[in-house]
Amino acid sequence: MTLRILDAGDTALTIEFGDGVDRRLLAAVAALDAVLAQAVEDGRLPGIVETVPTFRSLTVIYDPLRTTRAAIEPVIRSLIDASSAARSPARRQWRLPVCYGDQSADCGPDLEELAAACGLTPAEVIRLHSSGTYEVYMLGFLPGFAFMGDLPAVLARPRRSEPRVRVPAGSVATAGTLTAIYPWESPGGWHLIGSCPVPLFSAAWPQAALLRPGDRVSFRAVEVGEYRALAAELTGAGNSPLPPMSFLIDAGTTP
Repeated sequence: MTLRILDAGDTALTIEFGDGVDRRLLAAVAALDAVLAQAVEDGRLPGIVETVPTFRSLTVIYDPLRTTRAAIEPVIRSLIDASSAARSPARRQWRLPVCYGDQSADCGPDLEELAAACGLTPAEVIRLHSSGTYEVYMLGFLPGFAFMGDLPAVLARPRRSEPRVRVPAGSVATAGTLTAIYPWESPGGWHLIGSCPVPLFSAAWPQAALLRPGDRVSFRAVEVGEYRALAAELTGAGNSPLPPMSFLIDAGTTP
C-alpha cells in the first residue's frame, strides 16, 4: 500500500492509500476515518471541519483560522499507524427492493440492451444483479449517491456513449464494475436496469444520506405492483424526521 499526503488547496489535505477500486483500500480509508473522528471528538485535532472518504483516499478539511497542515499532519501520521491496527467500523446490511426492466413504470429502460451486450437474457441480468451483495465504496456525484461494488464480471460494461439529460430519481444503474441508485433526477451516463422506491437522502434525517461508506447492500427483485405500492407508501419519507429503516436487515453491531 503506497501512502501519500497531499495538499488539497489551503484548507485541506488528502491522504492517498493507493490507486484503483479495491476493498483493501476502502478498509484502510474507513479505519482512518473512524480513528480521526474519535480524535476530533477527544479534542486532539481542533480545527477539523469534516472528512471526505473516497475509493482510495481521505480528505481532511480544516479551518485555517484555527489550525494548519503543519500542526495536524504529525497527529494524522500517528493516527494512520494506529488505524492499521484498529477494528473495522461496524457494517450495516441493507436489502432494497428493485423493479427491473418494466417499461410501464419507467423502470430500467437499458436492461435489454445491457443484457444483449453481455450475451445474457434480461432474466439472467436480473438474477445476477439481485443475487450479489455490494459494498458502498463512497458517496459522491450527488448527495446520497452511493458507489457500490463489485458487479459480477459478466455485467461489467463501460458507461453509455451518450449520457441522458434526465435520469429519474430511484434509477438503479451499472457502469464498469459498479452499481448505484440515483437519489435525485439528474443527467447521467450509466446503464439503467431498474428502479428503487426507497429515498436515499433527506436533510430532515439525523444522517442525511441513508447509505454510508462500508455499508453492504443487496437487492430484492419486485414486480411492478409491489414497486408502485412501496412508492406510494414511501411518499413523503424524505420529509420524515427518520429514514426508512425497515430495509435495514443488520444494524452492524458487530464489526
